[in-house]
Amino acid sequence: MIDVCLLGTGGMMPLPNRFLTSLYLRCHGAGILVDCGEATQIALRRRGFSSAQIDYICFTHFHADHISGLPGMLLSMGNADKTTPVTLIGPKGLEHVVKSLLVIAPQLPFPIHFHELASAEEVYEPEAALLPDFSITAFKVHHNIPCYGYRFDLSRKGKFNVDAALAAGIDKKYWNPLQKGKTVITEDGRTLTPDLVMGAERKGIRLTYVTDSRPTKSIIRNATGADLFICEGMYGDPEKQQSAKDKCHMTMYEAAELARDADVSALWLTHYSPSMVNPQEYQSAVRKIYPQTVVSKDGRLFTLRFSEAPPPSP
Repeated sequence: MIDVCLLGTGGMMPLPNRFLTSLYLRCHGAGILVDCGEATQIALRRRGFSSAQIDYICFTHFHADHISGLPGMLLSMGNADKTTPVTLIGPKGLEHVVKSLLVIAPQLPFPIHFHELASAEEVYEPEAALLPDFSITAFKVHHNIPCYGYRFDLSRKGKFNVDAALAAGIDKKYWNPLQKGKTVITEDGRTLTPDLVMGAERKGIRLTYVTDSRPTKSIIRNATGADLFICEGMYGDPEKQQSAKDKCHMTMYEAAELARDADVSALWLTHYSPSMVNPQEYQSAVRKIYPQTVVSKDGRLFTLRFSEAPPPSP
């Protein structure tokens, strides 16, 4: 399962009742943060999470409302006695940008690793011991500076077939390693592979996150079949369509069209313009395009769980 918390939903600047857009995920005990604007560490604490529970931070791009809170967050992590490494993932130039910010946070009790994205679409495999069966796919979107969306996939192995194991005469002491995907050589020299006892891979969990972009084919491709699609809806007023185009952002209605075309299970909207006082007033109109839309508020929390449905088509 994946715990999902939309820490903030604001774009451009934090407001008294709206933190800047940021996402926090928990899976297998590891924590992933996506974007870190001003006061993100406060939003994290408000929902009961510790900054020490962050192992990866993914950045969509280098506009201030998505990264300027990083020094404070890293200092909070240090003050929470974090000593294990944190890996930062983001567009080319990430290390230079972060090291410039860290002039005001020069001494941290944990190492920082950098992974700069080098292509239009790239799969990053977290450390298996920390996040088994988990992958992060970064894909370019369309903003006025280099910007990426992220897809998070938690795969799920097939069921162990007890009847097949018994029929093949496999000793029970080999069942556990086979179930974990390991090839086993028995005491009599027989080679046992997981496919002898494991069924087909079952449907996993997919979450796709996009902000600061015009609609693109890359978004539809990476959101297809997602259990949850979190997407910016900068504007709710239809008259703001041209402004969305000019500033390389998206309206709520365009996000709903992407969700519909990608056949996602649910859409959460986020990254609202500070001029939008009450984003929820547009929910009914947006649901006419995609009924499973939620115009999210700060702190929205949900747990994505495995289902028994077959895996989505590639």
